[in-house]
Amino acid sequence: MAMMTEKEKCRWGMLYDANYDRELVEERQMCKDICHEYNLVKPSDLERRREILRKLLGKTGKEFLIEQPFYCDYGYNIEIGENFYSNVNCVILDGAKVKFGDNVFVAPNCGFYTAGHPLDVKQRTAGLEYAKPITIGNNVWIGAQVCVMPGVTIGDNCVIGGGSVVTKDIPANSLAYGNPCRVIREI
Repeated sequence: MAMMTEKEKCRWGMLYDANYDRELVEERQMCKDICHEYNLVKPSDLERRREILRKLLGKTGKEFLIEQPFYCDYGYNIEIGENFYSNVNCVILDGAKVKFGDNVFVAPNCGFYTAGHPLDVKQRTAGLEYAKPITIGNNVWIGAQVCVMPGVTIGDNCVIGGGSVVTKDIPANSLAYGNPCRVIREI
């Protein structure tokens, strides 16, 4: 039986070597170069910006805008729907899939983090981590400085209040905020 690559382990949600695996390090470096290129493009050159993001991201809608600066780990694990907008300083650590539905609006300084690290110090210092997918539904508004943690799904039509740390799934049609983020009421 063939050994699994670190990338395959990652895809299966297993612990994998993110820090010392040559393939993953090279992919992240290439992604950082593309992000650097994107962040240096004149803000008014919208077509060039879209062209770079279409090359970087796994899937895009026809209409989208990600303000600069923007940072991600791999790019190919990110899917954005139609009419996606992200304000400045968006960070997506996309070891696993990160899917955004249609009509999603992301305020400044938000982070979407699929990566997590083991509690065991030996595993952690050996460079092992895991990645769990994040899914954001349609018609979602995410307020400023929100952190969405590994494995979270936010349902359709939700509003996530600024400063929230989303550690658990949020059902559709919810107003949610806080640290940890919790449903305040249905909308």
